[in-house]
Formats: sequence, C-alpha cells, structure tokens
Amino acid sequence: MALNDNATLVIGSGNYLTAPTGTAKPSDLLLPGAPWEPVGHTSLEDIFGITSEGGEATTIGTLQNSTLRTKYSRRTETINFTLQQFDKASLRLYFGANSPELPDGTMGVPKDPQPTVCAFLAIFVDGENHFAIYAPKTEIYRADDIESSDTESLASLPLGVKPLAYMTNDWTFAITPLGENHQATGADAGSPGTYTPAGAMAPTDLATIAAVIANPLSAWTTGQYVVLGDSSNAYWDGDSWEAGEAP
Repeated sequence: MALNDNATLVIGSGNYLTAPTGTAKPSDLLLPGAPWEPVGHTSLEDIFGITSEGGEATTIGTLQNSTLRTKYSRRTETINFTLQQFDKASLRLYFGANSPELPDGTMGVPKDPQPTVCAFLAIFVDGENHFAIYAPKTEIYRADDIESSDTESLASLPLGVKPLAYMTNDWTFAITPLGENHQATGADAGSPGTYTPAGAMAPTDLATIAAVIANPLSAWTTGQYVVLGDSSNAYWDGDSWEAGEAP
C-alpha cells in the first residue's frame, strides 16, 4: 500500500441528511438537493463515529489441524452522531418516529418507540476532498442518554444510525474513498474555469482535453480558459478546444 497524502482526512465542515428509503446518493455531494434534507445542527466536537457489534471469531479445527480455519459471526455497524436541535423532527429521531404531537403542542414519548426508517447521507468536506457515508436504508434512534452538564454548552441528542440491507444489495452502506484520481468529463468556463465532477483531475494537455465537454457549448468569452495538467491553458471556441485564452 503506497503513501497517498491526498487520502488523509481532516474534517472542516459537514452535514447529515435523510431522504425516503431507497433514495440514490446525489451525484454532487455539495448540492444534494431534494428529497435530501439536513437533520439540523450537530456537534462540532463529537462529529461522528462508527461502532460495531458481533464479528466474533470461532476457530474450527480437525484432529489433524486444530486451527484449520476461522469463522466470523455477522457484524453490524452503527454510525453515531450528536444532534443539537430540539424541534419536532429532531425529537422524533431520538424518542421515536411514532412520537405523537399532543393537543397542547408538546411531543409525547411513545411507550413502544419505533425508529425512523430512511435513507441516510453524511458528507464531510476537507478542502477539495469530499468524504461521504451513504446508506439507502437505515434505522435512526437514540444512541445514549441525554446529558447537559453545564450552562455553556449546547444540549445534545445522541443518535445512532443502523444501516440495513436494501432490496437485493449485498452491502448496507457505502463510503467514498479518498485520493482517487478521477478524470474530468466536463469543463465550466471561467478565468480560470473549473472541471467537473468536483475534484476531477485536469486533462494532461490539449490533446487529452478533446474528450471533455465544454460548458457552455457556445464560444467562451474573452479571457476565459481552463488550466491543463501541463500548466498550459485551453479554451472552447464553440467548435473545438484551442490553446491559450479566449480572444
């Protein structure tokens, strides 16, 4: 395994979102769009964690080989984060999706709480790196007791997200790898312009940018260009890519 500086992660900002079960992961992690909705304010200190249960190893042997093979029990993961809003939607995530709103406007805590079942998306931003955890089906419910120990910190609702197998998937949740070099498929005009998808690697030279789709497809205006991998510039003249900046 080679060293890859671009595969490290320091979380600068992030968001947690939910959507109806089965909703696909958005193509643009920075602009998820409907039906994805943020859950609200979450902790700056306890950002997220993943805990697991199961996975115990059992050694199976024979008379001739007492350690012939190892069998592992099923493992289940829980994604943990801390919500810091106490509105109706937040209280239902913690106390149960079936928490009723009472006639006086308060929320009742159900005696038989049901978890919220939905698709889940966590997005973390580290400069140009965008790290995501996506699950098409999850159960969200309380992960720990509510505690508020001082008058200077925001009160919190600790939540646990349990990814579940969706339909015929043989996986429960997906994680975005970092440090991958994705070739650009598009280029947006600018001074300089940008490549798409976000974080894509610039084409090496004028010859390799030929496969990239310009946006807009009309001739770029004066001074617009993109920077190529060899540090030269290129612009779209409405028909083909040309070297330099648009005249």
